[in-house]
Amino acid sequence: MTYPPSSFELNDSDLPILSDESAAAILDFLHDLPFRFEEHYGGQIRRFLHQRRGPHLTPPPDLSISDDDVPF
Repeated sequence: MTYPPSSFELNDSDLPILSDESAAAILDFLHDLPFRFEEHYGGQIRRFLHQRRGPHLTPPPDLSISDDDVPF
């Protein structure tokens, strides 16, 4: 079952008061979360996007370019 994305406003008054250490730990977690999420679910996300776009809209990678050809 899929659910539509929910939209909500987050006001400053909705946030709890945290210690400096807790605020820093939560910020570290939030920064790390997207990378871990993509690392874990990346294959599924790419598969979904490929199916959604259709194979005719996603060009195949150009395998003739090597890493040595990239200027940066």
